[in-house]
Amino acid sequence: MNVLTGEKKSARKSIFGAVISAAFLAAGCVSPVAGPSGQYAKPIGNAPVTANPTPYSDGLVCMGHYARQSGYRAPRIAVGRILDYTGKADLEGGRRVTQGASLMAISAFAKSGARLVERFDTSVSELELKYANNKLIGDEQPDNFRKITAGSIPGSDFYLVGGITELNYNIRSVGAEAFVGDTDAMDPKGSFGGKLYVINVGLDLRLVDTETLEVVDVISYQKQIIGREVSLGIFDFANGNVFDVGVGGRAQEPIQLAVRSVIERAVLEMMANLYAVPSSQICDATVGAISTNGTTGDFEPFGGSLEDYNGPSREQVAAWHDKRDPNLRGRN
Repeated sequence: MNVLTGEKKSARKSIFGAVISAAFLAAGCVSPVAGPSGQYAKPIGNAPVTANPTPYSDGLVCMGHYARQSGYRAPRIAVGRILDYTGKADLEGGRRVTQGASLMAISAFAKSGARLVERFDTSVSELELKYANNKLIGDEQPDNFRKITAGSIPGSDFYLVGGITELNYNIRSVGAEAFVGDTDAMDPKGSFGGKLYVINVGLDLRLVDTETLEVVDVISYQKQIIGREVSLGIFDFANGNVFDVGVGGRAQEPIQLAVRSVIERAVLEMMANLYAVPSSQICDATVGAISTNGTTGDFEPFGGSLEDYNGPSREQVAAWHDKRDPNLRGRN
């Protein structure tokens, strides 16, 4: 009896030692003393920066290209506050919906070729104007303070305002679970299950004439978002040991990307109205525009020529990455 007890204790010590060793092995890349790089640990992950398009980004690009080909004067657009009016928040995670909808709208207008004027955050410009008014800003030459010139700031033709007005949970959900096994307690058992659920997000935007404050366009859109969960488990006794193994996965369409998609669709329709574009057939006349201009914005180089435009390289995954760009690889 004592021999058996000793063997059990020895086995427990071996298992405990193996667990401790595995824990230290897993933590082997963490040091309590900073290394030569000045860090305790090297961050994991090496995914490069990529473009963030939606299914409507290509349409925005061809819209801007069509307007330039047709000789339309791109309107000056200002984007105001597009706030979150859903009121949905987690107890610990904060707001469920992005607070950056205005920034998404600015990016969407840039893709469409609109001329943008800043009205969202003018704090720096107002401070510069205050300094210039007090003759505190000099432009590289002594005793040459910056002049305040009347009419130097272009005005906007239209401005966009609105808000995210809907975030509806569990519009519909469905799930199923099953347990399979023999009546014998020692035989293996198995379980599996799956769930699907749908939520949605919606917003209301309006385009306003800056001079008259007349609302010239109103759009209300919503997009449904799907999520899924899958689980699989096995329970068995084998050679006096207990095996309980479970695997599963959960995936949900990103809520914030859905908000960006709704905003881009709304901006696309508003710009189509301003350009008098009846349908997406105009994209047939802009073959090559998407690959030429890219879907990250459509601005000419500042102080350069069109040959220096870096629109296509903005979407290249390897561009400027020290491990992927052949021009930078191996420099370190």
